[in-house]
Amino acid sequence: MSDYAPSDYAPPPRRPDPQRICGVNAVRALFLRRPEAVQRLHYLAERRPVAGPLCRYLARHQKAYREVLADELARIAGTEHHGGIVAIADPRRAQPIGNPPHPILFAGSVLPVLDGIGNPHNLGAIARGAAFFGAKAMLISGDARQADLSDAAFRTSEGALEHLAVFRADDLAQNLRRLSGQLLTVGAAATGGLPPEALPRNKPIALVLGHEETGLSPEVLAACQVRVTLPGSGLVESLNVAAAAAVLMHALMTPPRR
Repeated sequence: MSDYAPSDYAPPPRRPDPQRICGVNAVRALFLRRPEAVQRLHYLAERRPVAGPLCRYLARHQKAYREVLADELARIAGTEHHGGIVAIADPRRAQPIGNPPHPILFAGSVLPVLDGIGNPHNLGAIARGAAFFGAKAMLISGDARQADLSDAAFRTSEGALEHLAVFRADDLAQNLRRLSGQLLTVGAAATGGLPPEALPRNKPIALVLGHEETGLSPEVLAACQVRVTLPGSGLVESLNVAAAAAVLMHALMTPPRR
């Protein structure tokens, strides 16, 4: 008889599920930035011009690819919004911020910081705007509500997430204070903040964006060195967080008038 009870045998850790990267721009960016992460490729006949070079790469590396019909591609993608091409890839998640923080956090003019933004479509849209305006990285909070890198986020970002280093800070307020020597930490607030043109531009800006419904958490807002508010007409209360992020990033990356 064995001396070990069944409970002594822990099952091996479950391998993380692969991610489904959908859409022409997202798939192209994946092959450009992380080709080794691609496991296989599926596409519709209409996407042969896009898929052809990618399939040749996969053939050289003995990886699978297949042309499929629309119903099957929707099943593989988990959505009908697949853009006619889907890559199955090794999962990617936000990395710990580290101590000291990775220097790429200070490389761009603006670092978008997400505090509890739970909708992955908003995360992807913010990433798309950030990459468009030249950001190099993005920082997300450890808030339980915070979305991570997911199929929906990759799809909405249109390839932008492949061009951004993404980090996670479990204690965002503490890390903002730690970053404040090298970055101006700016909390986006619906009211009570400075207009973007009034902010100093003597160092890169960490633009901190809050939860879609409740905004920045009090401890994170208190850790910001200054607040910024977009002036509006007053006809609606506020912008969607991704729209506000794009407007603010454009304003903060544009040199102030002299």
